[in-house]
Amino acid sequence: MNRDEALDKVKKYVKNKNLIKHMLATEAIMRALAKRFNEDEEKWGLTGLLHDIDYEITEKEPEKHSLLAEELLKDENLSKDVIDAIKAHNEIHNLPRETLLAKALYAVDPLTGLIVAAALIHPEKKLAPLDVNFILNRFKEKSFARGANRDQIKTCEDLGLSLEEFIAIGLEAMKSISDELGL
Repeated sequence: MNRDEALDKVKKYVKNKNLIKHMLATEAIMRALAKRFNEDEEKWGLTGLLHDIDYEITEKEPEKHSLLAEELLKDENLSKDVIDAIKAHNEIHNLPRETLLAKALYAVDPLTGLIVAAALIHPEKKLAPLDVNFILNRFKEKSFARGANRDQIKTCEDLGLSLEEFIAIGLEAMKSISDELGL
């Protein structure tokens, strides 16, 4: 499955534009992390792009989220580690995240929301003026972007990255697609 095919599949199952933007942001950060770790950027990008493909279908049944994704993607010739990472990003299943790919997806998923929320409270409502310190300060505010699970983001340390470095990689990756994100 190439990126165009993956994006077509995403658009088939996901209608919410903000959810698609989240998936694009996750893809961008996963690609940046792959580059950082000298991993397969295409594979890591596809993992990020496809990770919430079943979210709208399973929204009222979170225990099915990511398991249905496996069904939707079973005929797409994706490697087992991609499917395993997608399944393991939903912590309800309590699946082990043994690979760097799975650990990365788990940490990245809530980071996109934190960065978007930080951009939206900035006077310019854009990613461009944001820096790591601005986001770190928002990270420390427990009432800010409550849906961005701080403990999950901090699992970036399992990748050997400090929180600051992880946020920097994520922010730069999202800035690189800011037009697609509308930020």
